Amino acid sequence: MTDYRTINRDNWDDRAPLHAASADYGLNRFRTDTSFLSDVVRFDLPRLGDIRGLRGVHLQCHIGTDTLSLARLGADMTGLDFSPASLAEARALAETSSTAIEYVEAEVYDAAEVLGAGQFDLVFTGVGALCWLPDIRRWADTVAALLRPGGRLFLREGHPVLWSIDEARPDHLTIGYPYFETPEPMVFAEAGTYVETPGEITSTVTHEWNHGLGQIVGALLTAGLTLTELVEHDSVPWEALPGRMFRDEGGEWRLTQHPERVPLSYTLQARKEPR
Repeated sequence: MTDYRTINRDNWDDRAPLHAASADYGLNRFRTDTSFLSDVVRFDLPRLGDIRGLRGVHLQCHIGTDTLSLARLGADMTGLDFSPASLAEARALAETSSTAIEYVEAEVYDAAEVLGAGQFDLVFTGVGALCWLPDIRRWADTVAALLRPGGRLFLREGHPVLWSIDEARPDHLTIGYPYFETPEPMVFAEAGTYVETPGEITSTVTHEWNHGLGQIVGALLTAGLTLTELVEHDSVPWEALPGRMFRDEGGEWRLTQHPERVPLSYTLQARKEPR
């Protein structure tokens, strides 16, 4: 296998300043409105509950909008990402928003070694993260290692059924990509990204993987966590299937026709039981 980490890191280093400049990420709103939260975090507020005083880590935090949102809800947050350009934007956002957040540059699989095992009450992972990882079992082991006894994982992700749909087929909902994890990655080359940006990406190649919902749940159970919630949603926070979706009043995107046919995202929670 080629070095997917270098290829994907170059791509995310290109995306970071473009995303920071995009109105879709709303960085100016974060800076001017101290109560403002990201759409991803706001969507799950009833499920997230009271996180005041919890020590949390946001894995694959990108430019830190979800991380900052969790900090505004009272958690003591650390953000981890492998992209130095993304972390530069995240640190700048936290500083201009007068919020203390520690940001650490590291691979996800190295998180427990870098941050320390058993240090966190909350591990948070947001939408569009797991597809960049080749081994979901190793990810689950990392989550379990990071959590203190009694701590929990909170995950909102694009549904693996959605990731398997060929978005280039606007006439039908067509399965065009693997649903289950595969040894080799799916390789894409795209100059654009999932939000409106003032420029294009130059490092266009990415390596990605899908992971079936059963594989994700099974990996967490094998890692010793207890599943406490799994909710599938008929919406997702970006226009995943262009031309076939509408944006609702809450900022979520839904299928214009037959929204009952396809799960688009899910929220999952799991707990590390006290010994």
